[in-house]
Amino acid sequence: MKRLTALTAVIMLALTTQAVADPAPPAAELARPTVDFRTALQPIDGFGFSMAFQRADLLNGARGLGPAKQREVLDLLFSKEKGAGLSILRLGIGSSTDRVYDHMPTILPTDPGGPDATPNYVWDGWDGGQVRLAKEAKAYGVKRFFADAWSAPAFMKTNGSENDGGELRPEWRQAYANYLVQYAKFYRQEGIGITDLGFTNEPDWTATYASMRFTPQQAVDFLKVLGPTVRASGLKTGVVCCDAAGWDRQVAYTQAIEADPAADKAVRTITGHRYSGPTDVPQPTDKRVWMSEWSPDGSTWNENWDDGSGYDGLTVAADIQNTLTTGNANAYVYWTGASLGATRGLIQLANPGDDYRVSKRYWALAAFSRFIRPGAVRVPATNADPALRITAFRNTDGSRVIEILNSATTARSAAFTLRGGYDRHPDAYVTDETRSIAPAEIVSTHGTTLTAELAPRALTTIVLD
Repeated sequence: MKRLTALTAVIMLALTTQAVADPAPPAAELARPTVDFRTALQPIDGFGFSMAFQRADLLNGARGLGPAKQREVLDLLFSKEKGAGLSILRLGIGSSTDRVYDHMPTILPTDPGGPDATPNYVWDGWDGGQVRLAKEAKAYGVKRFFADAWSAPAFMKTNGSENDGGELRPEWRQAYANYLVQYAKFYRQEGIGITDLGFTNEPDWTATYASMRFTPQQAVDFLKVLGPTVRASGLKTGVVCCDAAGWDRQVAYTQAIEADPAADKAVRTITGHRYSGPTDVPQPTDKRVWMSEWSPDGSTWNENWDDGSGYDGLTVAADIQNTLTTGNANAYVYWTGASLGATRGLIQLANPGDDYRVSKRYWALAAFSRFIRPGAVRVPATNADPALRITAFRNTDGSRVIEILNSATTARSAAFTLRGGYDRHPDAYVTDETRSIAPAEIVSTHGTTLTAELAPRALTTIVLD
């Protein structure tokens, strides 16, 4: 789930190359960038994270985090004023042993006696800490709860284990669909509506922990069962598919779904990871598309913004922009919000202890998620300076956001033509090695022209009301 990828290497090579040879070009040589807020590209469903495999329980004090620090971390994750304002919570549906974190309880621990036998579901109202986390998220205003299964129960699979891949036995398809629906019903019982339901995680990759293989055709065959089961359940949830390990590998699953009318009807959202392949093309669909899991690999905890490691904040900022532009994604869901040890998560929790540390990866994501809210649309932004990566958005409340990543080692002065409204007093925030969404007086406007002084190797967020 957490592997260094081709895109990470490409991003770091590009950023490093620009850092070596990037003299500021004469202003006359560059066409003025234009941001057109009148035109809408793809809608944005939100930004999110997961705390699966018992990580949610860490926020309940499982390793010593006290109530005051728990609230601080929750604020960092969910608060729009104090933190990132993340708006999608990805939940893990019952899976077995993980390499570090015990297990996630399943709601069907034993074989009822066959696929047609009456199942004996159990529910503890806790779900490895995820129920409490979901309730906290809802209190902060989160409305998208994405539940995803890494594996079916062991007795439903060809290998008899939740781990090490294996496939879903065809005769258990209906029972597995019922199992997933029951999980969502248990959450409804707790006051949480599962809005997005997935039946597989990385079906193209066998993990030593909870995993299950599906070919594109097998996924289509199961969707023909799951779709009608969800529709008949009365749940207000949409089915997602298929969380392939690589964005490029997800294309085959997307094509298979699009080619089958019943599977196409069953799926609301296409989901893909980008571990084994970068977000270098849009998915071949007109459905919503989520980049539903990624974090850079590495063997040490890293808090830096720009150190060339491939798992610093600058790399994550570049990946978000690439995913929303080249990948044309509607959502960006980071892998882990908070975890222990040498985590690539956004926040490191003490193990044990009542403390935590925040990485620049967190601040890279927060610079987008705090200001670009669910329901926003991406708008066109033209740019002739290769050192500047520019994305722009219009929120439903009328506010507009421009994100500019300056990959050069020198400052840039850039002037933008704004189409579709302007603001005499825009706000600007800078995130770099020493600043984390820090307010900065670096932007001015004259009519529809906006001028910004852009710090080197920095992400600048401009907000126009």
